[in-house]
Amino acid sequence: MNRRNLLKTLSITLGSSMITTKVIGQLADDKFVFDIGTAKKYEPIKKAITVVTIGGGNRGTVYGTYAANNPDEMKIIGVAEPDQYRNEKYATQHKIEPQNRFNTWEEIFERPKFADAVIISTPDNLHFAPCMKALEMGYDVLLEKPIAPTEKECRAILAMAKKTGRIVAVCHVLRYAPYFVKMRELITKGAIGEVVSVQHLEPIEHLHMAHSYVRGNWHNSKTTTPIILAKSCHDLDIVRWVIDKPSQRIVAMGNLKWFRSENAPKGSTARCTDGCAVEKECPYSAIRHYHDERKRLSYLDIPLKNISKEEQGKLILAKLKTSNYGRCVYQMENDQPDHYVTSIQFADGVTASLSMEAFTSYAGRRTRIMGAMGDLVGDMNELVYTDFKTGKKTTFVPKAVDLEGYKNAGHGGGDMLMVKDFVQAVATQNPSLLSSDISVSIESHVMGFMAEKSRKSNKMVDIKL
Repeated sequence: MNRRNLLKTLSITLGSSMITTKVIGQLADDKFVFDIGTAKKYEPIKKAITVVTIGGGNRGTVYGTYAANNPDEMKIIGVAEPDQYRNEKYATQHKIEPQNRFNTWEEIFERPKFADAVIISTPDNLHFAPCMKALEMGYDVLLEKPIAPTEKECRAILAMAKKTGRIVAVCHVLRYAPYFVKMRELITKGAIGEVVSVQHLEPIEHLHMAHSYVRGNWHNSKTTTPIILAKSCHDLDIVRWVIDKPSQRIVAMGNLKWFRSENAPKGSTARCTDGCAVEKECPYSAIRHYHDERKRLSYLDIPLKNISKEEQGKLILAKLKTSNYGRCVYQMENDQPDHYVTSIQFADGVTASLSMEAFTSYAGRRTRIMGAMGDLVGDMNELVYTDFKTGKKTTFVPKAVDLEGYKNAGHGGGDMLMVKDFVQAVATQNPSLLSSDISVSIESHVMGFMAEKSRKSNKMVDIKL
């Protein structure tokens, strides 16, 4: 087979069913660009599904974008959001009628069922109650991860989904990213032989850690969710998914080492705006991060359009003087570990290690999968396959997904591809179209809760589903 015909064959087959490793080997020392998002076959939607969004913040906005760009498939007809700025912004984007705008999730369910599904993208501690009520009333649900803050609540949602026969899609978006889909396909089709072990790194990136898990909404595990679930249930899930064997035992270690009051530099103040003597040189300066570099402003609810740069700067400084985002990272009420390592044993003797690290200059998951006949090494930008028999390497490069106007979709394309599959599942009432139905996604949560139990007890813990 000449190279031109080989590439044609690959473009047809790699999107769904893997071809033999012999054919892959013919791409030795080269790269193959693929886009599962366009290769996957989808049935035409006869009628757009209708959705109500509970929580109009960052994630609700991301998932709602799919509807804005694909009105023939999905239509947002309602929103519940207590923050009036977010409520107005979301309602305007989706042209939501005044009677379908609510302040609280409870108000939605005071009315008879008026949509096909709900998106639940509220804070972690507000997942359980609205999800249970939505299922009781006959709605299908797209549920942001983590499923719920406790194992008991997670299992209760699963039980309610089974009882009512409704769909609950968990937002484990990495399962839909072409990069991870390709990783799993290669393993499933035997490219590296029997899987022996997996090493997975989640580098949070130091400023992301400071923003979300020191100053931000998830800074306190007691009021939200332990960081192993809030941040890394994606990673527990993807490790389980690519290994495709039940988890059995887990052991974890980690603690809050750096973001503590005793590590506060001399001359620091309660807020970066209080005349801190070391603010200019501090890597975690809120003034530099939010005001000077204008990063993550959407989380501060700062208007980004139709406002001068000077006025925007004034609003940012005002927010830093009144919100947690302006506080010193060493003087918060945070308790989330800033480094966390866990080892997991799966069936058939397969082992995996997951390392979640705050102190990195970079983000993006790194994964190494060791098999008896080859290995896979990737960083979400490229996935390098090495065949032990020949020593040849093949690099797979996921193409940036562009789904009808939504370019470079989040999580490597996973965000929009997940919503697309959810639309298909609801429209056809077929949950098997989802990679992350709650019946399979719950295992990663149990793993996370058991990891916390291990970390706090200094013991290895059995995983029981």
